[in-house]
Amino acid sequence: MMHLKIYSNFLITAQIFIHYNRLIIVVYYPVDWEKTVKKECKRRRYSDRTAQTYIYCINKFLDYCKKDLGKISKKDVREFLEKMSDKGLSGNSMNTYHMAIRFLFEQVLDKRMWIDIKYSKVPKKLPIVLSKSEVKTLIENIKNHKHKIMISLMYSAGLRVSELLNLKVEDFNFKESFGFVRQGKGMKDRLFIIADKLKIVLLQMCVGKKKEDLVFASNRGQKYSSRTIQEIIKKTAKLAGINKKIHPHTLRHSFATHLIENGYSVSEVQALLGHKSPETTMIYLHTSSSRMLNIKSPLDSL
Repeated sequence: MMHLKIYSNFLITAQIFIHYNRLIIVVYYPVDWEKTVKKECKRRRYSDRTAQTYIYCINKFLDYCKKDLGKISKKDVREFLEKMSDKGLSGNSMNTYHMAIRFLFEQVLDKRMWIDIKYSKVPKKLPIVLSKSEVKTLIENIKNHKHKIMISLMYSAGLRVSELLNLKVEDFNFKESFGFVRQGKGMKDRLFIIADKLKIVLLQMCVGKKKEDLVFASNRGQKYSSRTIQEIIKKTAKLAGINKKIHPHTLRHSFATHLIENGYSVSEVQALLGHKSPETTMIYLHTSSSRMLNIKSPLDSL
């Protein structure tokens, strides 16, 4: 019995024996595949949520197959996905299961299993957006000062939750009224605009901190969780009487829609959102009615 180390950063065990003068190696995959998936996701800088989702989906698949990793075939994958489809899973869910299984075999186990299955179509739905008056009411109903600034910045710059929570003092250029999103979705850097209404208060929050310090930290000096931001928006929306199913990303949708309404071009909004394709940004053309105005953060026109 011997151990072999492969480049995917985990150990496999191989039993070597001779049969009819031929060297035969039987490979056994690692028992703790979950740990390996987490490590590979971390190496690729995927979010913890993505890793957890992949592990959940893979566990569902393995429970269905009831086979060792080395004995699973493309037929097993196809049958599992077909079963999930028969249960009425949405296109998004089907795609997530598909990607998780492919990630396990192709990226983690280095097993070139090409799964020739077309991804399920995801129904195209227009995003839920808030009107400008609803955004204003939402922000006004946030009692905690720091929380109010965080939510205002998310909307005013079109930031994702993770981008907001990862902001550091060095990411702001107050003189030029812009900031940097470092290693955002798709590992891309991009600029974001700082609304005039927020510049002074953000500058005050950065005073006395080191350049590598987080701009927003809890009273214990720890990083906020995405769940905290979700709860802030959910509770405030209820308090403000906003009868829409909203979440943090709704502010990003609203930011983009309001920019289109204010006369921005699709290419300008695309750059601010960090979208790879203009087609992704064009959906906001359907949630707005254009009006030509000089470019400015939508927060400054509330």
